[in-house]
Amino acid sequence: MISYTVAAGIAVVVAVVTDLFILRTALVRTRAWWAAYSIVVVFQLVTNGWLTGRGIVRYSGHAILGSGRITFLGDGRIAYAPVEDLAFGFALVLISCAAWVWAGERLGPARVRKS
Repeated sequence: MISYTVAAGIAVVVAVVTDLFILRTALVRTRAWWAAYSIVVVFQLVTNGWLTGRGIVRYSGHAILGSGRITFLGDGRIAYAPVEDLAFGFALVLISCAAWVWAGERLGPARVRKS
């Protein structure tokens, strides 16, 4: 059985490889990406913190770094969220943005038909 930690690590590697070598958007090399992602991660921490801090979402201590104990900081958690959630969030946002940029480059600007 694959742990959440291993799955999160694989997701990050796949997202970065896809961004840099498959789609060739290289978002992770830009300041704009990191500025945008810093905004996203703040809201991810707020949302994850709310769900995990209140015990609405729980994780097995065998599947994540640290234990299953809910703490604000430490024991493999940041703002109650397991670090694996942050890794998955990073991967999902990067893949989504890279696909969006890649598609936009291929399709070009929307063309307006003149009547």
